[in-house]
Amino acid sequence: MGINKEDIERLYEEKKVEAESSGYRLNPDVDFTLGLMEGLLINEKRYGYQSCPCRLASGRIEEDQDIICPCDYRDADVAQYGSCYCGLYVSQEITNGDAQIQPIPERRGRNEGRKGVDSPFGSSLSLPVWRCKVCGYLCARQQPPGMCPICKAKKEKFERFM
Repeated sequence: MGINKEDIERLYEEKKVEAESSGYRLNPDVDFTLGLMEGLLINEKRYGYQSCPCRLASGRIEEDQDIICPCDYRDADVAQYGSCYCGLYVSQEITNGDAQIQPIPERRGRNEGRKGVDSPFGSSLSLPVWRCKVCGYLCARQQPPGMCPICKAKKEKFERFM
């Protein structure tokens, strides 16, 4: 598909800076991670967006929003298994060598835990909303993030907002 080494390395550096500035870590196996970068670039060329290289994209962005990197499943996978589905993002334990990447079941398409959450605004939300007590950042997901992407506060500083 005409992806060159410089583009792969540029994307790797961009993803690394982005991940680290938001409290995430890239897989320390650089060769493996560069392969994922190549897959992201191939998908970007093919579809116009960087869909997860480990999942089958439809080619329609409205159907693939959940698998555009970083995908909607990253945080839950890293929290539960130590890495995301494709292994791009990993926990501190894996980065330190204290744990290894293990197989991860596919979350996409499952409706587990996506039952409506009562909202004080009279509607039902598909996920709980978490608020960082330090800076006010809001996010909708099953669990609060491990670190606030805005102020870098730890998970313990999040409260259920809705």
